[in-house]
Amino acid sequence: MSYVNIFEEILGKVLVSAVENGDESVVFTTSEGDKYELTHHQDCCEYVYIESVVGDLQDLVGNPITMAERVTQTDDSGNNESATWTFLKFATIKGYVDIRFHGSSNGYYSETASMYKLT
Repeated sequence: MSYVNIFEEILGKVLVSAVENGDESVVFTTSEGDKYELTHHQDCCEYVYIESVVGDLQDLVGNPITMAERVTQTDDSGNNESATWTFLKFATIKGYVDIRFHGSSNGYYSETASMYKLT
């Protein structure tokens, strides 16, 4: 399975499922059969996980996605550790969902979560 980093391609698509896989990823399947995964590909000295899901993922199913936005916030407190929060925000006419990833590392690695189209 190869991964192509993609995000705004999901705008206007209709989801038939949205499934959270523990604290590692969320997989969306569209009515066209395309699959998208929200995740972070772990490297050695880092840890990135889903910290929270605010809203009901099922509110994203059955109606076109009207908003898809990614916002990041970082904290380099000077203690030789780095932290990044990635907020992935989605909406349909049924509701709004905010998926928050938290990542930490020694500052050398990327801690940002992304959306990938599974091909």
